[in-house]
Amino acid sequence: MSIANFPLDPQNVIHPGNDPWDPIASLRQHGRHVLTSVEMTITNLCNMRCEHCAVGDSLVMVEPEQIPLSLVLKRLDEVEHLKTISITGGEPTFRKQTVDEKIIPLLRYAKERGIKSQINSNLTLDYERYEKLLPYLDVMHISFNYTSADDFHEIGFARSGHSVKREVAERMYETMMENSIRLSQAGMFVSAETMINYRTYRKLPEIHRMILEMGCKRHEVHPMYAADFAEGLPLLSLEDICMSVESLLDARDPDTWMLFGTLPFFACSPSETEQKLIQRLRDEPMVTVRNDPDGRNRVNVNMFTGEVFVTDFAAIPSFGNVDTESLDQIFNKWLHTHPLNKTVNCYCDAAGCCGPNLLVKDMYYKDIDFKSRSAITL
Repeated sequence: MSIANFPLDPQNVIHPGNDPWDPIASLRQHGRHVLTSVEMTITNLCNMRCEHCAVGDSLVMVEPEQIPLSLVLKRLDEVEHLKTISITGGEPTFRKQTVDEKIIPLLRYAKERGIKSQINSNLTLDYERYEKLLPYLDVMHISFNYTSADDFHEIGFARSGHSVKREVAERMYETMMENSIRLSQAGMFVSAETMINYRTYRKLPEIHRMILEMGCKRHEVHPMYAADFAEGLPLLSLEDICMSVESLLDARDPDTWMLFGTLPFFACSPSETEQKLIQRLRDEPMVTVRNDPDGRNRVNVNMFTGEVFVTDFAAIPSFGNVDTESLDQIFNKWLHTHPLNKTVNCYCDAAGCCGPNLLVKDMYYKDIDFKSRSAITL
């Protein structure tokens, strides 16, 4: 979408002109999707139980042993075009031992190989465990869907199964905000993601303001799709999502990078309203729309079983295991033989669009054949 002019080397610095997680760059470079990104589920432990959590069904109280880190590093070494790794959970930093023995070695590997790294964290634990990551980590990705400690308490523990005192939640909320400010001041790239859902879609401008106060360098916005753990939550209409995005664009700080992802609006849409929004997203400075990496240039590796999935919320069964196959082999099997991939694997170069992901298609476009459509110019 819109790309500002930056004096920095686009190959080495993450900015709106260089988002290494977007599959569009490798697709244009190679003429086909190739595996450039590997996500690793490093824990199923978490100190929260958010109502919108996509992996909530996987969270546990006690974990089994992990597969050897040496095997994971071997498989990463074999990925020919690797550009990024992501570490997710659960809360990846829940155990200090995991930080020291798994996360830091993975981040050090990424730094030495010259690839970019990201961790998905709630930042609610002690600052010191995040401070350790400063020399290595490229992006600290947090989820922020709140306008107050009350929001945090209600949303963050909606599925805990037991009562959590408000004062406990408030301390965690304040810790998250303080950690974000301190890490940002120390030079870490903190990117805050907001889900567009029934709770937030009228509050995005206020949430955006708070994210700026936390020192975040990027605000990510993704519609929430009711899946797995969150499948019972209300589904917003396309009209409500469109209105919500427009309200945020009206109120946002034009100097802060806004990254939209998994939007259910496409350049091949016959809707004039959606086409106008798409054009606005293209024209706005410091605004980008990321194509979904899952299944296009990224796979998820479960660090306990070695199983490989197309997403970290494994609604689609595993289609390989690192114990017996390389990640490139597994990815190519998904790309060329899996029937689900064939339903969404479309590409429009004129629009810079890799089509809908599986959740978007299932929620809003069940009967639409995207391969039969093409970009519309108003």
